[in-house]
Amino acid sequence: MEKDPILERRAQEAQVAKSKTLRSIMIILAVVAAILAGILAYVWIQKSALVKDLEIEKQDLTEQMVALQQDYATLSSDYDSINSQLDTSRAEVAELIERIKKTDATNRTKMRQYEKELGTLRTIMKSYIVQIDSLNTLNHKLTADAAAARKEAAESKRQNEELNRQVEDLAGQVKAGSVIKARGLRIEAFNGSDKKTDRSSRTRRLMASLSLVENDLATKGPVRVFIRVKDPEGIILTNANRESFEYNGETMIASASREVDYEGSEVDLSIYLNDIPSFEKGTYTVEAFTEQSFLGKAELYLR
Repeated sequence: MEKDPILERRAQEAQVAKSKTLRSIMIILAVVAAILAGILAYVWIQKSALVKDLEIEKQDLTEQMVALQQDYATLSSDYDSINSQLDTSRAEVAELIERIKKTDATNRTKMRQYEKELGTLRTIMKSYIVQIDSLNTLNHKLTADAAAARKEAAESKRQNEELNRQVEDLAGQVKAGSVIKARGLRIEAFNGSDKKTDRSSRTRRLMASLSLVENDLATKGPVRVFIRVKDPEGIILTNANRESFEYNGETMIASASREVDYEGSEVDLSIYLNDIPSFEKGTYTVEAFTEQSFLGKAELYLR
């Protein structure tokens, strides 16, 4: 049976149309695939750029935290309470640095939280700086005030010591000026006829004469004058009276004494030494005292 030419031609036409349709679909699919590939490439590039930016932000945040850690390390104080707070804040900074290192850069929520914590720790550090500066300023002021007070106290002490020294000097001058003094001390020998002699064999008694000089500062009233007569051998001559007196805290033997009324004016007096068994040839020495002062010294030679 022969094929119908018309049907065969129509079949060929249908086959050609189908081929064209498939080719068009393939072209469309290829274009769509190319577009999708471009979109995916764009998205990947954008994501890579974003990740890179986030890594840079993380690195920058880490560097800021490390710089803050170094700033905290340089802070120091002389106060235990502030040092304790600084130690706590240093520990928080170190912990935050470790958390940042362990957190993925793409975790933006955590990164924003860490940025806020960084800002808080910076604010706290500034408050520490203000406190330390204020306390240091106060401490310097107190130190300066204490130094000024010590200097003032030292100056007051020096002035007080100087005043005391002046008072002591004046008191010493007054005391020295109030001491009774004498002049013209001499010693003479007398025989049995109460005439002067220079012979030891004829001497029966000795007489010391002196004048208490005028002194308005001296204590007024009775004054006892003591004499100490030493023979040529340096032995103090004494009679049965055996007098003694205190001078400069020491008890001293006296040969004789006499009390006079002293009112600040000059007083002449004589003191006799009697009842000495005999006198040897040589130099005799007399010293005169009150209980407050040494009045003088004189010598007599008996031949």
